[in-house]
Amino acid sequence: MDPHAPATPGLDVDAAFRAESAALLAYAVNALGDRAAGEDALQETFVRAWTARERYSPERASPRTWLFAIARNVVVDAVRARSRRPRPVEDVATAGAAPQETAPTGPDTHAASLDRLLVVESLAKLSPEHREVLVRIHLGGASYQEVSEMTGVPVATLRTRTFYALKALRALLQDEAEGGGPRG
Repeated sequence: MDPHAPATPGLDVDAAFRAESAALLAYAVNALGDRAAGEDALQETFVRAWTARERYSPERASPRTWLFAIARNVVVDAVRARSRRPRPVEDVATAGAAPQETAPTGPDTHAASLDRLLVVESLAKLSPEHREVLVRIHLGGASYQEVSEMTGVPVATLRTRTFYALKALRALLQDEAEGGGPRG
């Protein structure tokens, strides 16, 4: 191999997997609400990354950003496929419930899934400190004092992080609502 030869363009998918698979799996599991579906989405993300690795350009995006864009498309595809699949109907006698008491399907649940995906995607774009405080306090229900004791970060700092995290999250969600979000 000639050391002066130009490097092969593209992405080192093996290195990208080692660096980003845990974050991508967490993203997919949160977005889909199911570990098995998240693992399937992770696998599909890296299959797509492998087949498109020559088209990766470091001038356009970091490997992490590129992989998250692929993962977002995979998750959206999974949510759409899930909404197209017919739901199994239980026998009313064995289920003990009237048919109208079953969970709703259709556009409302599809929209809710996409809204959840948008929030998870926006949370993933926050800094780790901002994401942690929002997840622990607002989603996990912990108090500032409890989080302070877990992390060793003063309560006042946690409150400041929460303020700026919510501000950043609002901006990301507003940007997406206005159509300025990333497109895959």
